[in-house]
Amino acid sequence: MQRGKISFGKIQLNVSKTPVEQKPDENSKKDEKESPEASGSGGGFKKMDKQQMIRQIEDVAEDLESQHLKEVMGISGFGRKAAKVFDINEQIEKARVTRPRLEKNKEDLKLAEAKEAEDEEEDVIGPLPPAAVVENDKSTKEASKDEDSDDDSSDEESEDEQSLGNRIPYTHEVQMQHGSRAVLALAGDPSGARLVSGSIDYDMCFWDFAGMDSGMRSFRQLQPCENHPIRSLQYSVTGDMILVISGNAQAKVLDRDGFEKLECCKGDQYISDMSRTKGHVAQLTSGCWHPFNREQFLTAALDGTLRIWQGLKSKEQVQVIKTRAQGGLRTNAASCNFNRDATLIAAGCVDGSIQTWDTRKMYVNTTHCVREAHQKGTEITSIVFSYMGQQLATRSLDETMKLWDLRQFKKPLHTWTNLYSRYDTTDCCFSPDDRMLVAGESLPKGQTEANLYFYSTKTYDEVQRIPVSNSHVVKTLWHPKLNQLFVSCGNGTIKCYYDEQRSIRGAKLCVVKTHRKRQPMEMVGVSQIITPHALPLFRQEKSRTSRKRMEKARMDPVKSKRPDLPITSGQGGRVATSGGTLSSYVIRNLGLSKRVDDDQDPREAILKYAKDAAENPYWIAPAYKQTQPKAIFSEKLPADEPATKKPKTETDK
Repeated sequence: MQRGKISFGKIQLNVSKTPVEQKPDENSKKDEKESPEASGSGGGFKKMDKQQMIRQIEDVAEDLESQHLKEVMGISGFGRKAAKVFDINEQIEKARVTRPRLEKNKEDLKLAEAKEAEDEEEDVIGPLPPAAVVENDKSTKEASKDEDSDDDSSDEESEDEQSLGNRIPYTHEVQMQHGSRAVLALAGDPSGARLVSGSIDYDMCFWDFAGMDSGMRSFRQLQPCENHPIRSLQYSVTGDMILVISGNAQAKVLDRDGFEKLECCKGDQYISDMSRTKGHVAQLTSGCWHPFNREQFLTAALDGTLRIWQGLKSKEQVQVIKTRAQGGLRTNAASCNFNRDATLIAAGCVDGSIQTWDTRKMYVNTTHCVREAHQKGTEITSIVFSYMGQQLATRSLDETMKLWDLRQFKKPLHTWTNLYSRYDTTDCCFSPDDRMLVAGESLPKGQTEANLYFYSTKTYDEVQRIPVSNSHVVKTLWHPKLNQLFVSCGNGTIKCYYDEQRSIRGAKLCVVKTHRKRQPMEMVGVSQIITPHALPLFRQEKSRTSRKRMEKARMDPVKSKRPDLPITSGQGGRVATSGGTLSSYVIRNLGLSKRVDDDQDPREAILKYAKDAAENPYWIAPAYKQTQPKAIFSEKLPADEPATKKPKTETDK
């Protein structure tokens, strides 16, 4: 036998494993401990496939080693005459070749996983949920501890502060015309498909971005509250209902197309205790939907109460919250709002105070109460929670805007001044990432354009100033999904600002569409065309209403069976046509062919027929022909001959 070949006996491989050969196994174990996703606890399909590939490669290597041991021990050929002889040096060379390949495959898989993790990290426009933010903070802290990059993170934060101006979507501008009066209310659909606006002229307009063209015209306009200005509008969390707050005491809920679904009850104004009434008794000032309950909303009015309404069928209030002044007297709430998780209700009052209530407790006592939040006696027109829920922004008629921290609610974090507001519905809003605060101003005297201001919530500096219009800026809306800014003005216009790169859908769908005008068709008639039913003989009567048919039948004397007209003397009557006497009328109707002249002598008219009657008697003569004596008529005397004297009788004496 040759040296270096073994046919039987104990196997001892004097092959020293290098640290390089042991390193992949230790790293793989370390990776399995650090990343629970790699162990298959919650990874995706791609990660499981890669792990299976690694396991298959390791199983193949183990099978090769076990097969080699069996062949060396001669177990596979036990009982045969001659056992196979294997060269150990050759097997060692094979192991040295396969081991680097396994290490290279593992390194390639790790690089692929790291690359996919980098691809999954994208820029998020909207706000992150609190859980995700906490996880991100933990991961960043661990990474900074492992890599010792505290200085780098501080540099990145400073760069982010400098790049806040680039995050504002105002590269392009589109204008929508609501009317000629100030637009006091503005609300956007959560999905970003529609926009509604309400004005001081009682009108409410619906804007559909998918159906509009570059003309930017609303597809519906209505007056939901008759002769009351629209003060506030807001979509529900699902986007299928709209809360309408107007100048009257009854809030309304409309569906997506503007049809009324609910009208709140009105309370009894003669009851002094407002908790005993079924609804508000004074003008509404503000209202908002519950953040995640689609049938619950909050309203505030000038009767000193905030009311929570639940359900569209019951139309009943769930809770009545009373706002109190410093001396215990009644004060009115000018604005109200829920925080993001609906655990807190905040109200800005007309006396300049901020009052909050915890929804998990009784609404008897306030959770926070800052009496001198703004100048005493000035109305707080807007109160807005941040998306993270830790900060609160208020806007007042004292030309200030303040930022508050709910964890330290005694003093404001910062106060911005010289923000003139003319309307009691002027508001402010947070950016979707809570890094900026947006506020508009009314047009002051001596200024040609009203501006829109952007302030940083960390450094409190002015980031950007955008001139909007030559009128007042009333409402501002930064849609988190579209990343577009909507601003309502005092001259009835609504301006939309967007970025071509960072904004999506919304107004970008409308500006690319052009309005096509229909071309008028010109047709010259050459020959006369007669349709089959055009002639009067074949023309069918048009279907008329029953009233017109009755009027037409009334004019027809045959269909209406009109009675005979009364007999009147003179011309025009029935008697006048045949004579002036009744006898002439009777003779006319007896069938005489000749007309009777009433002006001639009756005797002559009768004697005219004497010869005909003597020759051809018809009526009287035939009856007395046998017994009729001979008629003797007196003869006429001459005119000069005197008449014979009558003899005297005894009676004359």
